[in-house]
Amino acid sequence: MVEIFQLLGPDGDLRDGPSASAIDAELCRALFRDMVLARRFDDEAYYLQRQGELGLWLQSRGQEAAQVGSIRALRDTDWVFPSYRDHAAALCRGIEPAELLAQWRGVSQSGWDPARYRFHIYTLVLAAQLPHAVGYAIGAQHDGADELVMTYFGEGSSSEGEANEAFNWAATMAAPVLFFCQNNQWAISTPTQAQFGAPLHQRAAGFGLSTQVVDGNDVLAVHVATSRAAEAVRCGEGPAFIEALTYRIAGHSTSDDPTRYRSDAELDHWQTLDPLDRLRRLLEARGWADDGFFTHLEAEATALAERVRGACRALAAPEAASMFDHVLAEPGPALAAERAAYVEYAGSFLD
Repeated sequence: MVEIFQLLGPDGDLRDGPSASAIDAELCRALFRDMVLARRFDDEAYYLQRQGELGLWLQSRGQEAAQVGSIRALRDTDWVFPSYRDHAAALCRGIEPAELLAQWRGVSQSGWDPARYRFHIYTLVLAAQLPHAVGYAIGAQHDGADELVMTYFGEGSSSEGEANEAFNWAATMAAPVLFFCQNNQWAISTPTQAQFGAPLHQRAAGFGLSTQVVDGNDVLAVHVATSRAAEAVRCGEGPAFIEALTYRIAGHSTSDDPTRYRSDAELDHWQTLDPLDRLRRLLEARGWADDGFFTHLEAEATALAERVRGACRALAAPEAASMFDHVLAEPGPALAAERAAYVEYAGSFLD
């Protein structure tokens, strides 16, 4: 039975030992703030979808610790290749709410400039971002860049061929990649026990990756584990794999009804392990945060919610002819002719 790395228990009790030596009040307050703001953003996006302002939304509720703890362990110069549910990590990288919502409102195919944030656009095709991450890492390695690449994915994505190919490719090329799997127990309606016959970390180890299993609802354990793995990768010890055991509290997306395939008892159990609650218990027990801190943070979250609503509704639909703008890096006469024909055709209709 593999040991699950944990520093902070559900009751908010911080384990003593060398692994906890870097944990202090400032770090805990910063991580708590990130998680609170990420959850408020996620909630507002969900409400906006229900009001018809977004076409679809995939909530990250319950997975904040896995994302915040890991992304805050990287350098700003490290590249990140996300999936489609990594909103907390994206916010930590400075991506604006409007940029995050644009794709889901249907006004953009991505929403932000990946190079600006060193955070790739969301990947909707399962596991496609994993070989992208490995390829980029190999290129950076050949250029002598002092950076690593981390890629997020869910346990459901591990059943795709691209995931296994990426593990093998990274291992054989000793690519500076950190694979971060958020095992949230459900691949839409398929539970983990129906997806694979052996734990994911065992499969990754079989490809030659250094592996670690961590309590994904313990933001401190995630932060420490990711910091250690990132340092090892950066020092040339080869690619690493972290399996963060967490839980998707909401449905797979706003078009999913999780009550059709999982029990209330299971949901209730995981809600007792909420990552925000356990860190708040630590902050209060150690006297690392007072009422003023929590009041100020609540006001900040409320202001963020207002900004999210305004930013979403201000996202106007683009002109239809703009679909031709980014088809080719260097547009030629054929594309120009197609655009002109479309504009003429669209203009032939009466208002």
